[in-house]
Amino acid sequence: MAEAERPHKLRKVDSTASEVGGLPPPSPAPPDEFDELLRGQLPPPSPATALFRPQVERATKYVVVSGGVCSSLGKGVATSSIGALLRGHGFRVTAIKLDPYINVDAGLMSPYEHGEVYVLDDGGETDLDLGNYERMMYLSLSRNNNLTTGKIYDHVIKKERRGEYLGKTVQVVPHITGAIMEWINSTAQKPTDGSGMQPQICMIELGGTIGDIESMPFIEALRQLKFQLPENSLAWCHCSYIPNMSGQKTKPTQHSVKTLLGLGVQPDIIICRSPDPVLEETRKKIGNQCNIQPNRIISCHDVNNLFHVPGVLAQQHVVGLLNGVLSLDDIETARPPSFGRDRSLQSLNDWNRFAKQVDQADQSPPVTIAFVGKYNQGGGDAYQSVLAALHHAAVAVRRKLKIDWIDATHLEKPKATDAEAAENLLDAQARLKAADGIFVPGGFGDRGVEGKMRAAGMAREMKKPYLGVCLGMQVAVTNFAREVLNLPTATSEEFDKDKKSKDHIFIFMPEISKETMGANMRLGTRWVEFTKPEESLGAALYGGSGRIMERHRHRYEFNIAYKERMEKKGLVFSGQDESKERMDVIELPTSQHPFYLGVQYHPEYKSRPGQPSPPFYGFVAAASNPGGVPDMIEQCRKAGTDPHWTPFMI
Repeated sequence: MAEAERPHKLRKVDSTASEVGGLPPPSPAPPDEFDELLRGQLPPPSPATALFRPQVERATKYVVVSGGVCSSLGKGVATSSIGALLRGHGFRVTAIKLDPYINVDAGLMSPYEHGEVYVLDDGGETDLDLGNYERMMYLSLSRNNNLTTGKIYDHVIKKERRGEYLGKTVQVVPHITGAIMEWINSTAQKPTDGSGMQPQICMIELGGTIGDIESMPFIEALRQLKFQLPENSLAWCHCSYIPNMSGQKTKPTQHSVKTLLGLGVQPDIIICRSPDPVLEETRKKIGNQCNIQPNRIISCHDVNNLFHVPGVLAQQHVVGLLNGVLSLDDIETARPPSFGRDRSLQSLNDWNRFAKQVDQADQSPPVTIAFVGKYNQGGGDAYQSVLAALHHAAVAVRRKLKIDWIDATHLEKPKATDAEAAENLLDAQARLKAADGIFVPGGFGDRGVEGKMRAAGMAREMKKPYLGVCLGMQVAVTNFAREVLNLPTATSEEFDKDKKSKDHIFIFMPEISKETMGANMRLGTRWVEFTKPEESLGAALYGGSGRIMERHRHRYEFNIAYKERMEKKGLVFSGQDESKERMDVIELPTSQHPFYLGVQYHPEYKSRPGQPSPPFYGFVAAASNPGGVPDMIEQCRKAGTDPHWTPFMI
């Protein structure tokens, strides 16, 4: 092969100041009293020196995904799907979400406005897109993988208060942008796939829409990052919308890309969201107006289910296009060692096969789940992980998932003069009776709690399969206290601020502060121990395991003063924490009820395609065939434990 034809090999270079541009070293700061106090520290870099930009790891490749024209284009799905394909080619992948909002994290954001709060292993409360990354790329991310404007400003301001900027004027450029680059560089080096090895490619999703004022520092930081790295180290994918109004229209995309160009960024690939496949003439027009080759314009049109998206992107050679930009051939790939039962989807064939299974399940008989929630008006985003877990389970049992959304407030006792509320109650009760299973999710505040409690009680009385998560477990226990222990005022301390009741079945955890709300809960992955795994329904679903690791998010815990009385009446506290004082799993014996399970933790966060969460799998299987629960339990025990839950490892 001729010398000129050989592919360029990346080499590790020393990124010290002396090698960048040959600029002179920074001149010393003028002496003054403040500098005397900080003698011995390197003066802050000036924009005129090579020390202006922070040092970054030069071996990592980056794929940035931005969006234009409008929000909700599916940037998260595109990011996850590209990452899944890269993982299938043997690359070690991680992901970062950049959110321009000023909130430090998503923990206090309204589910109506922002969707669910996704909780990570380390307790980070993050954007729901991190759930997409974990599910599609089979990762275990940390709180640092979600960077917000509030988080980066808090980081920089604290450094300024500690005097780390040595009296300099702290500005968006270079200090905020520099801190963003440092954060991205540091986070991109952390292993997230269970292999313990440094990622080779970092997917970065830029939240919001190009042109938004609040996202400007992130765009500038990414622009600067590209020139801190060697050639062929950062690819920019821009998602845009192609409306079909008497033909496919390209003008919104042209303006979106023009805005991006005005910020100093030329996209390498344009991903076009549209109802129908993008026509060749549309590609040529976009390519001509946006300075990009038509073969780098990808159609991401509507499909039957999201699991077809990796296949759609693969058919248009997205990995090959990225190879042309990033020289991926220069990266040595090796499949990491498999730990235990690896049921993750890796190759393109895996994704195509699972997508077909989803299509087949959608053609199968339905299983109707009554979903008794309080954020139903927020749409599916408010319960995205729960819906994903239910869907994974439905595919596994080859049934079509049908959700019957029931507003929890409609199950509350109406006033005598409120005819509409009385009608809503009758309708909601009839729908609960008609459903195959009843699910009650988590939530905060007292609105709708009495309705959720009624749903848990009806499921117990009708012997209808029931799964309660977090608050869903608490209302099941509280209803049991009211109707079986004959404690009519039983409630949770959360809903009795005036302390009118003497029977607080759930109490505030003593280590949690009552003064602060943000990130002030029992958060993240914790051990759950089954006291009698050989007898427990919950333990059986996890393959008979005696210990599991699941993610928690709650402030209130069961009051163990009521434990013995409830056990005498038949309620089983089968799972608890390591201290054996916090109850995490409750159930009714299968001899009394086909499937009645409540968990304090959130199993939905660790459900994966082809690897459904055990409680959700058991619940949907029981709802599909209540008479087959004993066989299902036996099959789960025979399958054995899975290291995904004991502990996390793919």
